[in-house]
Amino acid sequence: MRQGFLQRWRGWINRRIPRSDSQMFSQKNLFILPTGAGVVFGILLLIMLITGINYQNSLIYLMTFVLGTVFIGAMHQTHRNLSGLTLSVTRTGEGTAGDDIPFYLRLTAGKDQAVAIQVSVEDSVLEQLHIPAGATKDVVLPVPSAHRGYVRPDRIRIETRFPFGLLKAWSWLRPSSAALAYPRPLVAPEAGSQVDDGAEATAAKPVIGQDNADLRPFREGDLSQRVMWKRFARSGQMVVADWQGEQGSPHWLDFNAFPGADAELRLSYLAWLVADRVQQGARFGLNLPGEIIEPDSGSAHGERCLRALAAWGEKPPRDQDALSYGTRKSLDAGYSGASE
Repeated sequence: MRQGFLQRWRGWINRRIPRSDSQMFSQKNLFILPTGAGVVFGILLLIMLITGINYQNSLIYLMTFVLGTVFIGAMHQTHRNLSGLTLSVTRTGEGTAGDDIPFYLRLTAGKDQAVAIQVSVEDSVLEQLHIPAGATKDVVLPVPSAHRGYVRPDRIRIETRFPFGLLKAWSWLRPSSAALAYPRPLVAPEAGSQVDDGAEATAAKPVIGQDNADLRPFREGDLSQRVMWKRFARSGQMVVADWQGEQGSPHWLDFNAFPGADAELRLSYLAWLVADRVQQGARFGLNLPGEIIEPDSGSAHGERCLRALAAWGEKPPRDQDALSYGTRKSLDAGYSGASE
């Protein structure tokens, strides 16, 4: 029963507040209720009124009506704080999965000033925002993310309790734009690309059948499939085989270069390699199933590759989707062959 009520409530709210990157607040989409302090204040007024009626005390009547007038005046002021205010998403930022992703917001006041405004999403809160009448204020709201992919909060809440904290007026912005969360980088094991880069790669690649392996000590991040387990059983030393026959062009970062790793782990390896190549100023390309980014260099190229890694296998959120913490969908069966 509770779930059914919540679903009907959300549906009613969504009809009143459709998805948009800009929302102007008015009596059609503003809500106001007493706070805990306001409820106690109202109960005291009721007790004072009953006492005044019982004792026919004019002073108690006076105090009751004066305080009641203050309550009604506070109600109008609290509502007017948000009435005419416009909240907009100017642009969305990018970041790493697990971190806060910035949403850039703009608040524009109407003919009245907006005092003590609070903007929040989940546990991220911007408090005590003041916007003079007719002015604008740009703020950055950090939105939490958990997984790589598109990040779009279902609702951004705006609220005020000015002037006395007896009532709260609130509403929501349901943004249509989504931010991107990059895969969290993980130190990648040494692995060669399977992408042929022309004559240069052909000259550097060993001839077919020349699968000579270089042995080196085990390092954190190496795949267990490359460990020489028989040697470990005999000597107790963990060594890793780098098969030269698997090496391709050094200019390519290849999704298929990490056999045995799942898709999300491969993307994390590639994110680390992209950042490493950008830091070194090296030229590199990115090979993903269904998408190829030609070799280039520079920070702009690195950001393009990271955006491709973030959005790979994901669909942009539709109007009814709420992706508060990012997306992480299971891979289609067609991608399973990439790990073979």
